Amino acid sequence: MRPSKRNELVEKALEVFYSNGFHATGMDMLAARTGISKTSMYKHFRTKEDLILAALSLRDKEFRRWLFRRMEELGSTPRSQLMAMFDALKEWFAQDGFRGCMFIKASGEYPNVSDPIYGQSSDHKRQLLMYVSELAARAGAADPEALARRLLLLKEGAIVTAHMRHEENPAKDAKAAAKILLADALGS
Repeated sequence: MRPSKRNELVEKALEVFYSNGFHATGMDMLAARTGISKTSMYKHFRTKEDLILAALSLRDKEFRRWLFRRMEELGSTPRSQLMAMFDALKEWFAQDGFRGCMFIKASGEYPNVSDPIYGQSSDHKRQLLMYVSELAARAGAADPEALARRLLLLKEGAIVTAHMRHEENPAKDAKAAAKILLADALGS
């Protein structure tokens, strides 16, 4: 079954926004890169910001589905799944077209906390925190949210470092630090 024109537009716009950024991507560029006319775009989305929100929503669903599935596939226990987050990141960093975190970029380009784009980006991070907190609780952490926050700081730092190409293997370095955090929070 062929995806709807709206879904096709969101998928293609997601790729363009991810590779070029949000402010640098105008509706003319979107039309040229997606092959969808501006008239058709405006039938589905009142503004470019509405299209950005739809693209972020799709990216959120796709990324969380992928990350959580990979963590479950790579780890058989909650503790090993927490560590597997960094193995999954390593896979992501090695992909062609890796350009960092779309949500970090979106919140940087739309820094006003009352902006819906900032809010959606922040919500993505909250969803990750909830999932990792639940895993940390199942692993036996006395303070699962604190452990989750710390692990996610390592995750975010690894993403930025990978994007900036400052280190050869930031996921490996983050995993080594995570191992220390887990030993402290859960015991050896």
